[in-house]
Amino acid sequence: MQASRDDTDSTLDLAEAPEGLGERQDALWIEVIHKMDETYADLVRYQVELEEKNSALEAAHQFISSVLASMTDVLIVCDIDGRIEEVNPALESLSGQPESALIGRPFQSLLTAECLDLASGFVEKIRNDAVHDCELVLRGEREAVPLAVNCTSRYDARGRLVGMVLIGRPVGELQRAYKALNRAHDELKQAQKQLISAEKMASLGRLVAGVAHELNNPISFVYGNVHVLSRYRERMRTFCDAVDASDPPEHLKALKEELRIQRMLDDLDPLIKGTLEGAERVRDVVQDLRRFSGGQQGERAPFDLVHVVRTAVQWVTKGKRLGVRLDLDLPERLDLCGHAGQIHQVVMNLVQNAVDALLQSPEPEIGIRLVRFEREAARETGAARSGWVRLTVEDNGPGIAEGDLLKVFDPFFTTKPVGQGTGLGLSISYGIVTDHGGRLGVDNRAEGGARFTMELPL
Repeated sequence: MQASRDDTDSTLDLAEAPEGLGERQDALWIEVIHKMDETYADLVRYQVELEEKNSALEAAHQFISSVLASMTDVLIVCDIDGRIEEVNPALESLSGQPESALIGRPFQSLLTAECLDLASGFVEKIRNDAVHDCELVLRGEREAVPLAVNCTSRYDARGRLVGMVLIGRPVGELQRAYKALNRAHDELKQAQKQLISAEKMASLGRLVAGVAHELNNPISFVYGNVHVLSRYRERMRTFCDAVDASDPPEHLKALKEELRIQRMLDDLDPLIKGTLEGAERVRDVVQDLRRFSGGQQGERAPFDLVHVVRTAVQWVTKGKRLGVRLDLDLPERLDLCGHAGQIHQVVMNLVQNAVDALLQSPEPEIGIRLVRFEREAARETGAARSGWVRLTVEDNGPGIAEGDLLKVFDPFFTTKPVGQGTGLGLSISYGIVTDHGGRLGVDNRAEGGARFTMELPL
């Protein structure tokens, strides 16, 4: 009953209200409705803008993700302490670890041990400057991956330093290509040096051949004239014996004693023999010179390696007054097929190096051994299994430094003072032995001194 009365009172109040009050209330309601419409329109507009911004943000996110996924360079985003906050798929692929396993780890844990000291300095260095083209090595899934790394600072919206960004470019393929190019360049230089050396040796061979030819003519005269003198000596002895048997006058006997005819006849025999021996030795030298000059080029031919070794040793040591004791252990004869002049050059180089190493030795000694042996692995070089020879040239000098043993056959490497060695002798010798299907090596003797070993197939 009370509620009905209150409603009736309200109706009476409105009916009794002034005429202008109702119109004002209607206007207020209309204004409220307009405000609500505007607010709804704003909400709709804000929602559209938010959806557009979300779409743009999603598109930007997809764009950045696609860019990161397509990068072949490694990207690592770290905080100020060097802990990883973001990586790209390239790092995941190289390291073999997913992003979840990398986030939060120090970036130094991805590097090899030799790079840790260098990488640890990035945190301090980026406060003042960027790091450019620093080479680090990443622990890869299958192998270590060298990277050329650039590192820059990362700042927030207020300009505060909050971390760093590392971008590393894998340079393994580039390094391998560079090494291959460098190796090809070295081989090209070696080939060029061998061509120059071959041309020099060919010129030397022509010169030696000319000298040998010029020597051969006068030696032939001497050799032939000595044989004629030998026949004349026999005739003179026969004549003198005939004169003595005919009881010559006293003045002829006195003249014979005064001129010492008998002593001259007795001396002619050893003089002629000595002259013949000297002429034969010169003839042998001429033949060796011809063999040396002819061995620099042309077809391979059989030759006696023992004779080549003896000749080379004699040529090197004959004119040197060093008191070097030679210990030769050579067979009577050992036939080989190849270029005798080139092998002669190799043996001369080995003996010459041994002599040079003994300049300061109180009791210099050189040992030369030549043996024939069988090699099981000879079939690798295509040679017969039973056909190998080994020549060793060893000295009792100071030996070769361990760091130089692998470099003695490199072109232009020498430990001799400037002007006393070109560094090409052993390099050329190594090439000659290799061309003959053999091997040339070096080591230090346990009792001191160096030992060069040349092995050649028969």
